[in-house]
Amino acid sequence: MPIFTRPIPVLTALALAACALGGCSTVNQKLSSGMADYIPAWAGGLPADAPPRAGTPEYDKFMQERERKRLMPAAERGDDTGKSSTPASAPQNAAQ
Repeated sequence: MPIFTRPIPVLTALALAACALGGCSTVNQKLSSGMADYIPAWAGGLPADAPPRAGTPEYDKFMQERERKRLMPAAERGDDTGKSSTPASAPQNAAQ
């Protein structure tokens, strides 16, 4: 039975390439976290309405605006999130 020595160098080269590519993600933490912002939403990235990242000037402005809206009366906020004309717990009688 012949012994094939060619697969050994090929497997060694593939193992080295896999280890090198696996280490690329840990080379620069800021680079890898920054690249997540550029992944499209359809590919699993952040949606368009996601709040800015903490520690950025945009985040500080976002939090100030959020606090300002929180202190406003509900009638003046202008957002209709989760509000409907009939409460969800009230039964609706369609037979009347």
